[in-house]
Amino acid sequence: MRVDKWLSAVNVVKRRTIATDMLKSGVVYINNIKAKASKDVKIGDKITIEYLKGAKHYEVLQIPKTKTIPKSQKDEFVKEL
Repeated sequence: MRVDKWLSAVNVVKRRTIATDMLKSGVVYINNIKAKASKDVKIGDKITIEYLKGAKHYEVLQIPKTKTIPKSQKDEFVKEL
């Protein structure tokens, strides 16, 4: 799954357009490498998003099969480090 789709599907960001803008701005890293929107996410990848107030780190636990998941299931797909 593409990183921009994954970020919005697992509710890390609200909308895919926001995820795409973040990737274009160069603030999203996968395994410490700057990511592009078309980069595929795999289980076990470490994703870092650099916000103005500091960075947030996530680990990919699962890839969702649907476009979005319920917020109550977020912990099954992503772990905040």
